[in-house]
Parts: sequence; structure tokens; C-alpha cells
Amino acid sequence: MSEARASAPSHRLLVEERRRLIVEYVESNGRATVEELAARFGTSTVTIRNDLETLARHAAIARSHGGALPVTQATTNDIPLNIKETRSHPQKVRIGQAAAKLIRDGETIILDSGSTTVEIARQIRQIKFESLTVVTNALNIALELSGIPHIRVMMLGGLLRQTSYSLVGPDAEQALSRISADRLFLGVDGLDPVVGVTTPDPLEASLNALMIRVSRETIAVFDASKLGQRSLSVITPVQTLHTVITDSNAAPEMIEALQEAGVKVILV
Repeated sequence: MSEARASAPSHRLLVEERRRLIVEYVESNGRATVEELAARFGTSTVTIRNDLETLARHAAIARSHGGALPVTQATTNDIPLNIKETRSHPQKVRIGQAAAKLIRDGETIILDSGSTTVEIARQIRQIKFESLTVVTNALNIALELSGIPHIRVMMLGGLLRQTSYSLVGPDAEQALSRISADRLFLGVDGLDPVVGVTTPDPLEASLNALMIRVSRETIAVFDASKLGQRSLSVITPVQTLHTVITDSNAAPEMIEALQEAGVKVILV
């Protein structure tokens, strides 16, 4: 029995879970054929081809003859959240765990929208707080935390961005301007030590900048692939950040540049 077939799950994976694992496999191995993916996941080549076509349409992988290759994400692309969640998922879970440990009972925190910040919300669900207020502009994060005893969720209004399930614009900024938070967990699309923290959408950047102003502490959370990337709209210089939580794949020179800017770096 081949190593690929031996590693195939014994149970049928849900479609979204299988596709997330396909993306991880392609990115970690640099390439994958239809046949090896079918063997690995215990399904037909027809099913795998359908998976690859769907993932390619959403820019999660690049199709090649007989298989798939990793895609180089353009920094100006506004990738849908469900595709972002397939990328570097284990690292994002670890980042979410490390971030949640920083939250103290009785605090007011802001959770920005994003595929990493939603992992923080999922970790918060596992912690028994006596009192916690969570302010967010993300519909999926609000749903994650709804109905949990002793957690008060404040949802900002505004214009819905369908790619990120986030609310932005003047209404969101007006609501945010009336609050004060202990700490902000900021999702990042790109972080360049020279340019700063960036995101594809100007309205998102404006709201993120206000989140920083109303918070006593700003913690940026992102996987290491975002380091050195630049997107359309600048949110803030890196010097504004208090802490960065990222994974251990981060390039040493990037970590050094952040530390020289006075930013505390936590690697997971």
C-alpha cells in the first residue's frame, strides 16, 4: 500500500474540510496530482477534479495539467473569507489560542474581521469568563459568540462587505467612536516593516485605524505568509502595534525588524 493511500482517512470527509486539506497539501508539497489526491482522500478522481476546479475559481490553488500547484496570492486581491480560512489553518488555530490567553476577565475587546480573528472567537467560547464585552464588525464572529453566558457582543453597523462578512463605512465608524476598548485584535492582510499594516479595502482600513485609536493596546494576529506583503490601503505604521502574534515560519529578518520598531513578537 502506498504512503498516500495509507494516510487516507477512513471516514468520508465533508466537502469543505476535504478542500481545506487539499489546499494545505498542495501548499506544503509544492504540487499534487489528481491521482495522489484521490488516493490520499479515498475518493474518485472525478470528485478531486471538481474540488480542484472549485478551488481554482476561488484562487485557492492554481490548476496544472493533471493536478494543482500553489497559487501566489496577489497582495491587492480581496480573497473571500471562506478561502482565506483554508490557508495556514493549523497556524491560525495556534495564533487564536495564544491571543485568547491574553484576554482578562471584565475587559472590553475588539475583534476585527478575518480568518485569524475568528479563531480567537472560537477559543473564547472555550473559556469561562465571568464578564467580557466583545466589539466586532464581523458577522461570523458575532454569531460565534452569540448566546454564550456572560459575554456581551456589540455589533457595529454599516455597509456589508460580502468577501469578509464585515461591516464598514461611516455608520460603523460612528458607533465605534463612542466606545473605549482595553485591547484590539487586528487581522492583517499584509505587513511590511517599511510600509506598515495594509488591507485591500479603503473603508476597512479607515475603520481599522479608528479601532486602533479607541484601544489601549493593539495586537496584530496573522500567519507568517502575510509578512513582507503589501496591499492597497495602509492602516497604520508598524510602530503603532504593541504586539504581533504569528507562527514560527516567520522570517528572522522580519521578526528582527518588528522588534527594532518596538513591537513585541510572540511566535507559536
